[in-house]
Amino acid sequence: MIEITNISKWYGQFQVLKDCSTRVEKGDVMVICGPSGSGKSTLIKTVNGLEPFQQGHITVDGTAVGAKGTDLPALRARIGMVFQNFELFPHLSVRDNLTLGQIKVLGRSDEEATARGLQYLDRVGLLAQQDKFPSQLSGGQQQRVAIARALAMDPIAMLFDEPTSALDPEMINEVLDVMVGLAQEGMTMMVVTHEMGFARKVANRVVFMDQGSILEDSSKDEFFHAPQTERARDFLARIIH
Repeated sequence: MIEITNISKWYGQFQVLKDCSTRVEKGDVMVICGPSGSGKSTLIKTVNGLEPFQQGHITVDGTAVGAKGTDLPALRARIGMVFQNFELFPHLSVRDNLTLGQIKVLGRSDEEATARGLQYLDRVGLLAQQDKFPSQLSGGQQQRVAIARALAMDPIAMLFDEPTSALDPEMINEVLDVMVGLAQEGMTMMVVTHEMGFARKVANRVVFMDQGSILEDSSKDEFFHAPQTERARDFLARIIH
């Protein structure tokens, strides 16, 4: 589904990604973890072309992300993206946030887009909030709306960039519960997160990054019980204890 091969990226003279390679099969849940500044968010944003890269190749369901002539808006319409800070349109109601992309990008009618959007709003437990504006919702509710909005586009995969890091602790589980449900239904997912409980529960694979490099790429059992590098062992000791 997603193949990342020898990706390198620079900001000026600073190399933020160093020869990164991994692959995500259909139905996999990959958790990407590591210390702050290790390149996790940059890596996940290269998958749908939000971050350009200078070397390497990425293909998503057969489409070459960095190739000249690739229709990135069309590709992004097929890959759901959920950001750290929700990224809802503040001047639109919840319902209109859910329908805008479907109408403008997918060409759906207002009726079809509304029906689809409300289906997923109900799925995340917020159907009663459809007439509210983002500012009237809690952080956890806003993030659940953002997930519903992405799902309403019928994505082939979902990317999550630290989806709980801006939330109060008591709101984290309401978002993670939705993500666990998606994983159990077979959604292909790449998730940048520090929530190791979530990784233990649903991840097929764990990628550990540090200083722009992928140091570990293994099953969750291997990663949690027998990490290969001293850096990963130190990270796990700090974050779990």
